[in-house]
Amino acid sequence: MKDKQIEKLLKQEKERQNKVVNLIASENFVSQDVLEALGSELTNKYAEGYSGARYYGGNEIIDQIEDLCITRAKELFKLSSKWYVNVQALSGSPANLAVFSAVVPQGGKIMAMTLSSGGHLTHGQSVSLSGKIWKQVPFEVDPKTELLDYEALEVLAKKEKPNLIIAGFTAYPKTIDWKKFRKIADDCGALLMVDMSHVAGLVAGGAYKSPFPWAHIVTTTTHKTLRGPRGALIFSRTDIGDVHKKIDKAIFPGLQGGPHMNAIASIAVALKEASQPKFKTYTEQVVKNAKKLAQELQMLGWRIVAGGTDSHMILIDTWMDGEGVTGKQASEKLEKEGVIVNMNTIPHDMRKPFDPSGIRIGTAAVTAGGMKEKDMILLAHHINDVLRK
Repeated sequence: MKDKQIEKLLKQEKERQNKVVNLIASENFVSQDVLEALGSELTNKYAEGYSGARYYGGNEIIDQIEDLCITRAKELFKLSSKWYVNVQALSGSPANLAVFSAVVPQGGKIMAMTLSSGGHLTHGQSVSLSGKIWKQVPFEVDPKTELLDYEALEVLAKKEKPNLIIAGFTAYPKTIDWKKFRKIADDCGALLMVDMSHVAGLVAGGAYKSPFPWAHIVTTTTHKTLRGPRGALIFSRTDIGDVHKKIDKAIFPGLQGGPHMNAIASIAVALKEASQPKFKTYTEQVVKNAKKLAQELQMLGWRIVAGGTDSHMILIDTWMDGEGVTGKQASEKLEKEGVIVNMNTIPHDMRKPFDPSGIRIGTAAVTAGGMKEKDMILLAHHINDVLRK
């Protein structure tokens, strides 16, 4: 590389990634093939529009790449012809905005989990554009169990009659009952959207129950448990009117111009990798590692939110009513010792998001690096030693 400053920084970042223990739940390591596609000559091509209907010439090969990505997405999640896939969303936030724009009128209601209970910013939170254009009907987890209360959700939905209900979160570690969410949506006349960004790879590998039999729309990022580049997919049923066409228009020309074809090719590579038998083994190990790490930390005296995990994600109450350390302190302490996590609110948190009561950790990246249950035991003791200093 002729730009020595950037070359040096790239080398330093690569070295950093190789020497730390990455427990950030929303990060992972991609294959060399994924990286090669991302850094390919596709970066040079403008492809505004969709396959077979571009606004630029020279897109014959581009169309084949986008079509292949769509085919692989449907095959990976075992979808019928009743499902349509948009692969052009640049990331999860614009993907969610596109869905809202397509199916919820301005000022309409989106029923979604609050941020402190594990919801995502783009699910109608007030600080997000999604909360300024649409009205969020917020719900929280049960304060005692820290689990979803489906009966309370049903009462709320029937009272508020939202246009869209969102299932799928950014910091909820337990299994979600997609079927119950669909019944709630049907009973109040809402569409059900599932944001499976965190568990998409686990769903693909069979380590987490698929939402597709129950959802009307499914969004996901591609860079978490799916082990792809930064991007997003939007799945929508074709038998609920022209929703899929509205979503396409919401992405382009509504929110974006030309798609990042290098990212789409890279996503296609990741989707093929996720269809291989070894990926299933990987996702099973991700969950095993998370369960073991949660168990060990619990045995060492740390309070695990919701009592454990069914996925790659663990939410830890490090504050413990003043008996421990804040989430920010925990994150900073661990990073000094080479363990990377992110501070995170816990359900009904009395502390502020910039210094919350907990941390969120995940096992997707360390499992990609080859760690297994025995390593989780050692890791739990290391985390405990660092936080109790």
